[in-house]
This record gives sequence, structure tokens and C-alpha cells, in this order.
Amino acid sequence: MPNDGVPRELLRRIRLVVLDVDGTMTDGRLYYGAQGEAFKAFDVRDGHGLRLLQLYGGVKLAVLTGRRADLVEQRCRELSIDHVVGQSRAKGAAIERIAADLAVPLAETAFMGDDVNDLPALRKVALSCAPADAADEVLREVRWISLRPAGRGAVRELCEVLLAAKTGWPPPEPEPLPAG
Repeated sequence: MPNDGVPRELLRRIRLVVLDVDGTMTDGRLYYGAQGEAFKAFDVRDGHGLRLLQLYGGVKLAVLTGRRADLVEQRCRELSIDHVVGQSRAKGAAIERIAADLAVPLAETAFMGDDVNDLPALRKVALSCAPADAADEVLREVRWISLRPAGRGAVRELCEVLLAAKTGWPPPEPEPLPAG
């Protein structure tokens, strides 16, 4: 599993992963129904990777998006991600607040984003990450680039790389619970 030369010590040190939504957790496309309702598609394997990262890697998770977070909050509830910041235009300042709120230094934080509005946050963290199909400006600056596109496994790959450094991939099978 490639990590593009990111030192294993850095991967092990990461205790907080913050994710952009559109173009990172989703493929960036927006769907609207006849009544104006919005739809987004989230990859189930990305979600499973995030749960495994929480359970086996002891990593805290947060979401930082420039759009309204209603749909995102629903998905985050399913994934036990409690820290969701929506409608954020100043992502550099926002990631500093998230890290402070969760008591994790930026030196132990990763952020995955895909577009130029994510650059201020990407520049502040220890591990800046992007999906394979991120904007060229982002791809030129980040430390780690997924081989997979946004909304189609990029987040899962990041989870696998972090868990491989922390506990091994795949994570150990949990002990079965006793019957009854």
C-alpha cells in the first residue's frame, strides 16, 4: 500500500483527520430533485474505512465544508462523526478551531481537500492529502495523493494508509461477543 514517501512516524502520529465534503467525501457532483431537494452520493467503503480508523486507530474525525451541512450531518451521524463545520469560507482559521476544540495539535492532524478553497487548511496541517482528481493547484502542494478519485475510495485509501502504519491493514478481527 503506497504512502508516497510519507514517513511512517508521521502517519503514526496522526490523531485527527478532517475531511472536506464535495470533491473529497463525494465525487463533487450535486443532484437536485424536482422540488429543489439536494442529493449527494457517499461511498460506503469510505465510510467503513472511517469507522475502522476510529475504532482501531483511535483517530478523531471532523468534517469541514464550505456548503450547508444538512445532508452531511446526516451522513456524519451514521459514521459517529460529531464535529461538523459547515458554510466555512475561511478554512485555514476553521481547521485551527477544529484542532483546538478537539485538543489535537495541527502537528498531529491530517486534512483531505480537493480545491483551491482548501489550500489554507491544507497548508496548516502535518499531513495534507487530496483525491487523485483534485484541482492541479492542490495536487502540486499536498504531501499525499490518493490513487483513487473523490467519492470513490480516496478517503478509504487514506484510512488504510493510516491504519497500516498504526495497527496494520487490515485491522485485526474483533473478538466475537458471547451469545446472549
